[in-house]
Amino acid sequence: MRIIINILAAIGLLAVLGVIVLAIKLTPVLRDFDPQAPALYREFAGKLLTTGDLTSMLIWSVPVKEGISVEDVKQSLKSLAVEKNFLFVGEAPFYKQAQAVTGQPYRHVAFMQFCDVRTGMMLADYNNAFTAMMPCNISVVEDKQGKLWLYAMNLDFLIHGAREFPPELKEKALRVRQTIRELMEGAAKGEF
Repeated sequence: MRIIINILAAIGLLAVLGVIVLAIKLTPVLRDFDPQAPALYREFAGKLLTTGDLTSMLIWSVPVKEGISVEDVKQSLKSLAVEKNFLFVGEAPFYKQAQAVTGQPYRHVAFMQFCDVRTGMMLADYNNAFTAMMPCNISVVEDKQGKLWLYAMNLDFLIHGAREFPPELKEKALRVRQTIRELMEGAAKGEF
């Protein structure tokens, strides 16, 4: 019995030492992280462990109100973008490409691309890797049941997920985040 108690005590001591070493190593790194990063990752981990679905954690999804057509949603996105001084860059009609490859009709899936050029330049100057996320995409998707949805990357991870952005870049990135959310919410309701 004494041996088991000693083994458990040793394991406990090693665990405590491990946490202390981890805290000492991580503190200088985490000091520069965005203040919202810990809460973001706690929420992410909790949902990931609950759902087991990584993709849904990294995107925003908004259902489109019944009765609003695909073309109305796209026109709404473009109109709202102009209103918010957000550049419509183009559309990639994935459903047409799928049909061309397979010879079979495919449900509507299209990628609407938007950009705030000045913020994009600032992000590229800050870190070239951000160019992989430009322009901002909003997918217009007809699900397998025929319901329309809008999807976009969750920009909270870009903005708050690691080292805190310089103040001016953070302000601009938050504006882009807000604009994407407003475009999605507005188009889902058929606003122009």
